[in-house]
Amino acid sequence: MKVRGAGRIARAGAQALADYADSYGGTTLEGFRTDIAKASDALLSSRPTAVSLWNGVHATVKDVDHGPDLESARLSVVDNGRAFVASSEKAVAAIARIGAKRVKDGDVIMTHCNSSAAIGAITEAAMQGKEVRVYATESRPWRQGLLTARDLAQAGVDTTLIVDSAVRAVMPKVDRVFVGADTITSAGNLINKVGTSQVAHAAAEARKEFNVCSETYKFSPITLLGDMVTIEERDVGEVVRAGELPEGVGVYNPVFDATPAKYIDNIITELGIMGPGAVYGVMVRQLGDRVFRME
Repeated sequence: MKVRGAGRIARAGAQALADYADSYGGTTLEGFRTDIAKASDALLSSRPTAVSLWNGVHATVKDVDHGPDLESARLSVVDNGRAFVASSEKAVAAIARIGAKRVKDGDVIMTHCNSSAAIGAITEAAMQGKEVRVYATESRPWRQGLLTARDLAQAGVDTTLIVDSAVRAVMPKVDRVFVGADTITSAGNLINKVGTSQVAHAAAEARKEFNVCSETYKFSPITLLGDMVTIEERDVGEVVRAGELPEGVGVYNPVFDATPAKYIDNIITELGIMGPGAVYGVMVRQLGDRVFRME
């Protein structure tokens, strides 16, 4: 949790592998391949729900088995990792420009958790001179909404922090919703910070536009082959302190939840705005026949 946000996690993973390869002290190609595989597994096990990390890691090490010698394999990891980071940053900037076009002057927006892509779209709209007000959810238990409120306030955006349970009460005042994504499945379903699904349900009930800001590397290729997305459950100590509950009372602390595609109006990506039904085609075009050769 020292690095938060799917995009930041992906960039951190790619950069970590690039730095590891850059300073690698081993002397054999076989040893490097073994060590980089162990490093990749360690990163992937840290945040199993964030497909952005999966894609970032695999984009970084994709050529390591094709290098004819240690130096070329090592440099491929360095170059690919740095290229992924640069591409990710460009994608966030593109999403901000595209997403800002969905914002109208005078809009009231709701956002959930802390998404650099969603914040980018909102702040870009404000920088264009549009009057925008934002309701940011607190996002328990880690309260990432405080980070969002600070980021928006620093950008000069009129922002109000609300508790998560106030979403339905506030939604009638809102014009549209912007959230980020941890994973988007081949069916166009959204996996994001727990509580996102209740925001989407409330938006649908109130007939408010629900927008997902997502880089395409958050599209999950493993879901094409039927794999399910793992929903992380974190320690109960994030929710209650020792002794606060009597013995025998359980605590359920999932990090993410699933929002069905039918509640999503737009997915705003660096390639443009698409509906959930377009995700499958984009995923296949980007991956090609690699989709059907994945382990």
